[in-house]
Amino acid sequence: MVDSIGNKAGAVADRRIVPVAPAAPVAAAKPANEVKTVESTAAELSSAMAARPPIDAERVARIRKAIEDGKFPIYPTTIADRLLALKLEWSPNDAA
Repeated sequence: MVDSIGNKAGAVADRRIVPVAPAAPVAAAKPANEVKTVESTAAELSSAMAARPPIDAERVARIRKAIEDGKFPIYPTTIADRLLALKLEWSPNDAA
C-alpha cells in the first residue's frame, strides 16, 4: 500500500514558537581602494592576454606533424557536417 502525501490522520505537528537569537552584525563594505586594485589587476590580465594570440602552438605543431606523417584522421562526413553547421550557425553540442 502507498502512503498518501500530506498530513496523516492522528499526526500531531509541533507548532510552538521558538525564540530566535539576534543576527550577527554585518561587516562594513570594502574600501574603494580595494575595488580599484581589482580593476587594475583585471586590466593587467586583459592586456597580457591580448598581447599573445589565443592559439595553442603546441597543439598546432602536433596536428601539423600528424598531417605530414599521414596519421591525421580525415573523415569527410565529419568535415561536411561541421561545414554545414558553420553555414547554418548551429552547434552540435547545443542541447535541443
